[in-house]
Formats: sequence, structure tokens, C-alpha cells
Amino acid sequence: MLWNGWGDPSRATPLPQAVAGLLHELLGVEPSADAPVELERIRVAPGRLTGPALAALSAVAEVRTDDESRVRHTRGKSTPDLMRMRAGETADAPDAVVLPASHDEVCAVLAVCAEHAVAVVPFGGGTSVVGGLTPRRAERVIALDLRRLNAMTALDPVSRTAVLQAGLRAPDAERLLAAQGFTLGHFPQSFEWATIGGFAATRGSGQASAGYGRFDEMVVALTAATPRGTLDTGRAPRSAAGPDLRQLLLGSEGALGVITSVTVRVRPLPQARRYEGWRFDSFDSGAAAMRRLAQDGPLPTVLRLSDEAETMVGLARPQSVSELRSTAGCLLLAGYEGTRDGTEDLRSRTHTALRALGGEPLGDEPGEQWAEGRYHAPYLRDALLGAGAFAETLETAAFWSRIPDLYAAVRDALTATLTAAGTPPLVMCHISHVYETGASLYFTVVCARGKDDPLAHWDAAKRAASDAIAAHGGTISHHHGVGTDHREWFGQEVGPVGTALLRAVKDGLDPAGILNPGVLVP
Repeated sequence: MLWNGWGDPSRATPLPQAVAGLLHELLGVEPSADAPVELERIRVAPGRLTGPALAALSAVAEVRTDDESRVRHTRGKSTPDLMRMRAGETADAPDAVVLPASHDEVCAVLAVCAEHAVAVVPFGGGTSVVGGLTPRRAERVIALDLRRLNAMTALDPVSRTAVLQAGLRAPDAERLLAAQGFTLGHFPQSFEWATIGGFAATRGSGQASAGYGRFDEMVVALTAATPRGTLDTGRAPRSAAGPDLRQLLLGSEGALGVITSVTVRVRPLPQARRYEGWRFDSFDSGAAAMRRLAQDGPLPTVLRLSDEAETMVGLARPQSVSELRSTAGCLLLAGYEGTRDGTEDLRSRTHTALRALGGEPLGDEPGEQWAEGRYHAPYLRDALLGAGAFAETLETAAFWSRIPDLYAAVRDALTATLTAAGTPPLVMCHISHVYETGASLYFTVVCARGKDDPLAHWDAAKRAASDAIAAHGGTISHHHGVGTDHREWFGQEVGPVGTALLRAVKDGLDPAGILNPGVLVP
């Protein structure tokens, strides 16, 4: 993973000159003369983990204290994170990186850290975009890198379940499952770098969630290490034996325990995959069509609707930002996966429904182009930063009846705040996760950096958008998580009783307060 950007450095490409010109014309973006600081030139303050604590950790797991390891485990991949890393800011670097090789070693590390008052930040793929890797600063901090817990330890083809360790990266999990004829079906935009444990700890949701479900819906059991010991949950598909403790750890973001493995539901590897595009006159009419499919069927495996702005600039097809569309309306993408006969049957029934709902078929090309570039958007964000633009995302979800007002309120809050700061933005949105009762909204914002502090401008805009989400009945996060960025609004969302409940659980599982302090728990 590129330390100050996204993904494989060999796949990073500069922004085409034509696109840079378009950004200047539309948003006043000026080329940036600021080159990222080279990794070799970054200096990190000496680690504060010394003496007995360092010796105790070294006795139970591999420990790294070199500057490069510490820099590569600093912060996540939000735009503010990357801008600070590109500038060489390393104040948040952990004092050491610890790499356990088993669940027992994780337990041993937590015991040492609790004894010596060392904060622990669980680290998987490092793809957090909400401050999940930037806890409240403690005196001493380690990054707990789970990369060595990277196996599929069991597969039950009869029950169709698999046990996956937390440090297993998503592409490796899919390769292991495919060799046995199965798939997990979880393909978020972070797929190439994120880990199984990260998906569980943040309640992730993939681009094929309409067909496969969210990640938390796939988890039937899990094992977690806590400073108080091991927690094993889930011994049957469903249970009435008290509250479901799986749900307590799913989405806990390393603040209540360290998930070391999950048992997940798997499905047969699809025989056929097909993706296609449809045009709707407006975002409202497209959203209404999505609601009908989600509530009454048929429901494709992938269902995604871009608003007019996102359709115009081609972000529905991540590699085509330079192709401004001449056709008005909104692009809806539908994907079908399964057996050959089942896929064609689902596609046929979906065609009938979408035509009746006002959709115009555009053929396979838009869908196939989206599928080919579905993981490219983070690279595009890096290219935009390199060209002098500011680009960031945020997301929410709500019940269907609230979606229109929520969409307008968040868009208007972002536009008004950034325009007042002298950097009028282009605000785009899409729906890519639908349910019978509601849907998600995913916003992308692009603007000039301006002459003043762009991070301060974005903080004001993000706060305004978060206030709009809270005021219009949305959740502060559908799949990115809470981290430190959303903690204030999460506290409002769950209320004082919910906050007290979470605090009591944390105090019970983590009495020394070492687990990701300041993340999630208000």
C-alpha cells in the first residue's frame, strides 16, 4: 500500500491534462506545486515505548520500531489523512508496530499493554476514512498489525460457512474460497486492500450488497480478544439465547476487543456475471424505481443509481471522468450474478420491471465499464490531490420517505459552506445499497483547495453535512464507521442511555481503556 496515497504505486496515474483544464474551468482549480515529502526524508520522533514494556511485548510477538514501519501505520486513507501524510506530518505515528501470529499472541499483547498502560490501535488494511486509526493520543501507542492472521482455517461445504482470520485481505479470501467453488460476495471499493477483520469491525457493505447482503449479515460467529480474555460468539444460525453478542463486536472498531476470526456464510461461485446500464429522467424517478425493486422485486445483485451531477462527469464509470455526458438524466447500473439460467431469468424480470418504471436500457457497455473500473476511484482521488484539487466523500442512510429531503439537505450544506469559503464545489451522489425500508446516500465532493487552510474548510463543510444528516433523520454512517470523525454525531444518534450502555461495556471489557481510546465510544 502506498504510504501517502492509495493502493499499488505502479497503478497510480496523474490526472490527464484535459481533466485538469476542465477542473480549472469549472471550479477554479489551480495546479499544485506542492510535491509529497519523500518517505526517506520523513523524520519520526523517537518512540516512547522502551524498557520493561518493550521487552514484555517483544517476548510475546514480533515488534518493529523502525521509522518506515511506524510511518506506514500512521493514520488512514481519508483526504485529510493523506494531505497530512503528504506534508510529512507524523505526530500521530505509533511508538511501535506489533505483529502477532495467532489469537493467543493477540491476547498476550493485550495483557502486556493493559499492564503497562499502552494504547492499542488494531490495524488491518489501513483503509479507514473516518479517523479510526487516529485515537485520542495516549502516552504510548502501538499499532496491532494483524497481517499474520491471514488464513482460512475451516470450510464447511454442507453448511456453506468458512472461518476466516481477521488479517486476511479480501482478494486472498476470495481466491481461497474460489478454489473450493465458493465466494463471499463482499466487494467494497476498498476490496483490493481491506481485510476481513476490518470489514467486521466497521460493518462494511460491498457493491453487491443487494444480492449478497452487508458484511455483518454474513457473519454467523466470531472470536475476539479482549483485555479480560476471549469472547466466542455464535454457535447456530439463529438463537434466542439472550442478546446477540456478535452484534456487540461487529462495528465496534477495535474499541471493545480485537476480532481475530469470523465464521461467515459463503455462496457458490457464480457461473455468470452480467452488468448493464439504464437511464432515468431524474434522480427522484430512478430512486423510486430502486425502491420498487427493493420492496417488490425482482432485486438484482448490484443496483446503483448516480444523480445528475455524477452521471454528467462520469464518476459512475470511475475511469471516465473526462467524458462529460451530453445526455441528461441519471445512470442506473444493474448487475446479475448466479447460475446461467438464474442470471438470465433475473435479468429478464428486471428488464420488465425497469421498463415499466420509466427506465431506458443502455446496454451492457456502461455496466461492463463500471465493473472494470470499480476499484479505481481512490486512485482518481489521489490524482485530483496531485493536480491541486480537494476531493472527499461521505455517506449516510435513511428510510425511503426521508431520502429526498436528506439528499437535498446534505448537498445544500456542503455547497453553501464551501462556497462561503471561496471554493464552490461540485457535489455528486449515488445510491448503491438498498433495502425494503430505505437506502444509502454516498456523496463525492470536489473543489479547489483555495489559498487558506483546505482542511479547515473541509472540517466546516463536514460538520455542516453531519448536522444536516442528524437533522433530517439519517444515520451518521452507513458503512464507513464512526472513528473519531463521527463520534460527536454518533453520541447524538444513540442518545445518553445508549452512550452509557456502550461506556459500561467498554469499562467491563477494557478496564484500563487501552483499546483504540477515543474511537467510537462517546
